[in-house]
Amino acid sequence: MSKQLAEVFSRAAQAHVDTAQRPAPQQLSLPDLLHLHGEASAAVLLLLMAVLSVMPMAGVGTLLSFVIFVIAWRWSSQLDGSIVPERLGRVRLNALWSRRCLRFLAWMYGLSDRLMKARWTWTSHSRTHAGWRVWIALMGLLILLPLPLGNVLPSLSLVLLSLGWMFRDGLALLASALVGSGAVAFALLTGHVLLDIARRVQAWAGGLL
Repeated sequence: MSKQLAEVFSRAAQAHVDTAQRPAPQQLSLPDLLHLHGEASAAVLLLLMAVLSVMPMAGVGTLLSFVIFVIAWRWSSQLDGSIVPERLGRVRLNALWSRRCLRFLAWMYGLSDRLMKARWTWTSHSRTHAGWRVWIALMGLLILLPLPLGNVLPSLSLVLLSLGWMFRDGLALLASALVGSGAVAFALLTGHVLLDIARRVQAWAGGLL
């Protein structure tokens, strides 16, 4: 599956490069990316939400997190693109980031085809679904928080989770948990530092009065 997707996105990226000199180069939207996948499963939707959350899409961070929360609530059930808000479906990446997104997805699926396989399937057993729902929602919350670079690690955690679910690769799922734990630690540390700075500024300002 991932080998075929790697080829699909490689061809799409090359086609995008070939048309980049036109007056109006292609600008991809979320429906476009879903169409290239050929399906809109929960894992595919979550993966795209995670990838888009680290791209410069001003004003849609809250919408992305909202969709992640919905995916978390309905994780392991069949989903389709109808859960994507209309406003988010209309947002388009510019030509440069469209090309980068296509290349990244082609690279990611190619690497997954070589490295991932079904193993440690107990990590995706039905008894674990509730735990993964909570985990997805937690990563969505971290993406939503306005922390500097705070969306990178939780997004990577969700990418690993999505791929692990597609392949039933327990190693990828455990890696998702590890990276996500780092995201939680980073958020707590950053919050502590910012709070300490705010207290110092407040004390300094109070001393001037």
